[in-house]
Amino acid sequence: MPVDVRTEIEIDRPRSGVAEFASDPDNAPSWYENIESVEWKTSRPLAVGARVAFLARFLGRRLAYTYEVTTLIPGERLMMSTKEGPFPMETSYDWFDTPAGGTRMTLRNRGEPRGFGKVSAPIVARALRRANRKDLAQLKRILESSPDR
Repeated sequence: MPVDVRTEIEIDRPRSGVAEFASDPDNAPSWYENIESVEWKTSRPLAVGARVAFLARFLGRRLAYTYEVTTLIPGERLMMSTKEGPFPMETSYDWFDTPAGGTRMTLRNRGEPRGFGKVSAPIVARALRRANRKDLAQLKRILESSPDR
């Protein structure tokens, strides 16, 4: 069973600042609750083909995986994917202007669990949705409390 979780939030900050902060892997541990560390496997800056390793905790398990950037349209869209681990996944961020001058951000995770993960796909989807809501709320708090973003 494939997993496809899409979560949105509105952030009262211009799209360029939201996209710049959210698309920088070095910022991920500050707004993703489950991400413990980030390690660049290729040189900066972020570009198509860049590879970034993440160490995370999810559903009580420690996960190590490397994302590769597959699409990057600065200020509009970031898509990255991993084929590693029990849950190969594609993650995308999309940013849109709101009428009030803020940003609507969409975070989407989709993939096809392997092995035991196939049985637990509905649990994984619920946990991802819950985690994504919390993470986007944290991103909103960070960006809206910082006047320079």
